Amino acid sequence: MEPIPFALDGYLAGDPIPGDSAGTAAWRLISSPTDHLSEEAVMPCTTSVPDVADTVLTECEPGYLLRVVGHLALPDTADGVLRLHADTVEILWEPPQLDDKAEPSVDTIEKVDTDADRNGAIQALAVALTGLGYQATPDPGASIRIHIGPVTARGMDMDHCHSIDVTPAKAHMLADAVDALTCQLDDQGYAAGTVLDAQTVADLTELFEDIDLIALTRSVLNAARPDQRRAVTQAMDDMFGDLPVPGTDDTEL
Repeated sequence: MEPIPFALDGYLAGDPIPGDSAGTAAWRLISSPTDHLSEEAVMPCTTSVPDVADTVLTECEPGYLLRVVGHLALPDTADGVLRLHADTVEILWEPPQLDDKAEPSVDTIEKVDTDADRNGAIQALAVALTGLGYQATPDPGASIRIHIGPVTARGMDMDHCHSIDVTPAKAHMLADAVDALTCQLDDQGYAAGTVLDAQTVADLTELFEDIDLIALTRSVLNAARPDQRRAVTQAMDDMFGDLPVPGTDDTEL
């Protein structure tokens, strides 16, 4: 059977190894077209192109996102292995390099809890992004692929990686939502590292505790026109709760 032209994006699983002859190499690629683990596939890859072999062996590490273009070689026997023979390899994304010499956490339990929180947050984000309207067969020329996953000292944690495809329109919606959330957090003063001054909190608390709602109600009603007092009273009740109205009748104010 004729070789089948094929292109595949995926994460490098494990260290690539040199082939039996010079200028060759072999590696495994983990491809996840969606965020469902059942749809992940491990594709064995080989190359006899010296430049490609050199790139894979010297520049790529486990967890790198690669685009491999070549042709599929179907097995000659029923128990054979399907392989992707690469003509070109492109590095699409490199995980951040962490300091391997960093001292480990003293509290192992705390580290496990932190990892669980991180993985839970990644899962929640993946579900939310998928809910933007992932299409089973998006237009290849108009889709945007988002890759998310945890990065450890050894590279990508492939068990918790997700790839989500969205359309440009959905990407714009996501960008607008992030901008709105950023503005909201800035307005609330919840920027990273922001700590409210304890004295300011105490002053504000004292200020609101000193407000006499009955006196405030009396002042507002005195300033209101007689035909508007009932509406003003209802509005203040809606704001502060059911407040006692000074006097037995608004006209006594």
